[in-house]
Amino acid sequence: MATPAAKVFATHKQANRLYEILERIEVGIELLGTEVKSIRAGHASLNEAYAHLQGGDLYLVGCHIAPWAYGDLQRQEPDRPRRLLLHRREIDRLVGKLGRQGLTLVPTRLYAKGPYIKLEIALARG
Repeated sequence: MATPAAKVFATHKQANRLYEILERIEVGIELLGTEVKSIRAGHASLNEAYAHLQGGDLYLVGCHIAPWAYGDLQRQEPDRPRRLLLHRREIDRLVGKLGRQGLTLVPTRLYAKGPYIKLEIALARG
């Protein structure tokens, strides 16, 4: 039996045109419950987003996830930095590659894989 295709919620449509993609990596993303609901409803944008190294962890910066409109008592900031979930050795490998001049981490897709929301980031030049 074939595996079902992943449901894509948001893409960075210009990433392939603006950057030279060298490598793609699937990572988890730390979200709040209302953010998951908003993403599944299609209210997320990756157009201004990038991944940033801070304090030994990778963070997604500039990703806009609209606040959940129904029953949300705590309004979260739509553009807050969100921690990306990788193993330590994967982060160390990426840090080594980012040390080279002109390389950056760009998010390309936000999608569902089973019950989880995953993010595809690309190591890119440009």
